[in-house]
Amino acid sequence: MENKTVRLYFIDAMRAWAILMMLQGHFVDGLLDNAFRDTGSLGFNIWKYFRGVTAPVFFTVSGFIFTYLLVRGDKKGFENPRVQKGIKRGLQLLFIGYLLRTNIFGLLNGQIYPSFYLVDVLHCIGFSLIGIVGIYLLTYNKRNFWFPLVLVLTTFILFILEPVYKQWSYAFLPEIMANYLTKTNGSVFTVIPWFGYTTVGAFVSLIFTRHKNAKLLYPIAITVSALIGLSLIFLSSDLFRSLYQLTGLQLFASVYGNNYLFIRLGDVFLVFAIFMIFRRFMTNRTILGIGQSTLTIYVVHYIILYGSFTGLGLYYFLNHSLSPAVVIPGAVVFMAVCTYLSLKYEKNKATIKANMATGLQFLWNQAEPWVFFTLKLFRTYLQRARLAVLRLIGLEGN
Repeated sequence: MENKTVRLYFIDAMRAWAILMMLQGHFVDGLLDNAFRDTGSLGFNIWKYFRGVTAPVFFTVSGFIFTYLLVRGDKKGFENPRVQKGIKRGLQLLFIGYLLRTNIFGLLNGQIYPSFYLVDVLHCIGFSLIGIVGIYLLTYNKRNFWFPLVLVLTTFILFILEPVYKQWSYAFLPEIMANYLTKTNGSVFTVIPWFGYTTVGAFVSLIFTRHKNAKLLYPIAITVSALIGLSLIFLSSDLFRSLYQLTGLQLFASVYGNNYLFIRLGDVFLVFAIFMIFRRFMTNRTILGIGQSTLTIYVVHYIILYGSFTGLGLYYFLNHSLSPAVVIPGAVVFMAVCTYLSLKYEKNKATIKANMATGLQFLWNQAEPWVFFTLKLFRTYLQRARLAVLRLIGLEGN
């Protein structure tokens, strides 16, 4: 029991770290003046590198937590209540992802702007959760090794074949579907290869779950995670170069030329090792609350920064216009505001939802007579129009 509790604590702390890194990353990247993006600056390069770690960590941890809950109970297959909850959660994330990209002014003008169809992190995580459920349902009634094996093979295949499928245009698909597979139209993330990070997180979760009572769980897990992480960061590129020299396959040369997926996976394993080392110090209620409120924080930050529903966010007014002297303290304030509002919402969620339901019921009670009157009037005019058409074509008697 103790292992399970501590493990969830350090995972929630990782989620908190990742969401805070995302907040400052989006703020700085969106508002920092291009004149200050100096690739020769050590400070800028450090910030840029760690910003690139955020998304892989977030996807991996999402897969870890979801799969941990999926396999925790005794029920299997379709009888597992987490299957239905997982599909529902995935669809909810897809819905919220599109909702945040909705522009009310465009709808009032009878338009859906092209940005509505673009795919972002919520779309990919939602699809990934449904994908993990699919793999689980295909393998739950087979031998125990099939589920983790398919998960880790999915990661490997998506990562190793990335140079191949990233060149495809997917022109045969409708744009709303193609955006899940290519960044050509402006999508920020795509399901492939990012699904690979959630599946490797799911794989790690299964390892933890099956060995949760081992006395040396954390010493072994920390050591293995550190070794895997360092190997992927410093040795994986040389491995693919050697494979290319040995086999002559261009695929290995392409991976060697842009080996960001495996290197970032190494970063993720190092982050796992670091958070496991300091797991006993990660029980602060605020940190855990942030880690458990990542969806709310994401929604709040998206509305403030990018102006969901109106397009009037900080990005609209301050796009690439601030100096580091302004953007750095601004990022700190932005993180504080987003987390404060989100935690306040989570704390009072039941009351807020109850008040919203009461308000909507009141509005419906006021509008109900007018709605039924309008429908009745519309039905009357529709019947008259029908009779007029029948008279015109001479079929009134029939």
